[in-house]
Amino acid sequence: MNTIDNKTVAEVVAGNIKTAHIFKKFGIDFCCGGGITIEKACQKKNLDYSQIKEELLNVDEASKAYNYNSWNLDFLIDHIINVHHSYVKESIPLILQYSNRVAEVHGHHYTEVIEINKLFNEAANELSSHLKKEENVLFPYIKNLLHLKNEEQPLSPPPFGDINNPIAMMESEHESVGDIFKEIARLTNNYTPPQEACNTFRALYSKLDEFEQDLHQHIHLENNILHPKAKQLEKDLLVN
Repeated sequence: MNTIDNKTVAEVVAGNIKTAHIFKKFGIDFCCGGGITIEKACQKKNLDYSQIKEELLNVDEASKAYNYNSWNLDFLIDHIINVHHSYVKESIPLILQYSNRVAEVHGHHYTEVIEINKLFNEAANELSSHLKKEENVLFPYIKNLLHLKNEEQPLSPPPFGDINNPIAMMESEHESVGDIFKEIARLTNNYTPPQEACNTFRALYSKLDEFEQDLHQHIHLENNILHPKAKQLEKDLLVN
């Protein structure tokens, strides 16, 4: 990372996923709101740009977990499904179990857990529908674009107009779920349980924190890497 002065938050995270932890630490949105420069993001949050820039530049380049930006789109899609979609599907029932129990037992004293339970149920319903749309419509279409490119075949117009339409819908839903988790983070005091909290209460907050972190990376891979490349792929095929 030679310079980051003119790069957007999303571009920096796309180049090195490790930088996401720094943005998260300072409360900078690198998913839905990652399309602005780091300096602009700092101004919005009244943060010291020079401090954040220094921390970003000191991230060990050799410690990149994966260079997602270099992956073929079909491989990236399989990774998103196998890692992130699987995580969401496995985690939702467990979190609902914790959340329902904590709301039932502790809701009279910690009224916020009733709202947290309601919000997570809302997010779970949205995500369940969202993943199906990606797996049944958007992802197969992108894989078909790759197939057509490799076979040098023409592209027939899809029933949804062009890829911008389903992508706009997916990104709107990402933003909606992201907003729900911002509110959950606020209500949980950034997932800090009360001192006297029982183990189920603590487990709920810990799992919600983990879920939000996975969601951030999940949305980043789609909004900032998969979607722009898929748009370009469709555009190239339409030109040819």
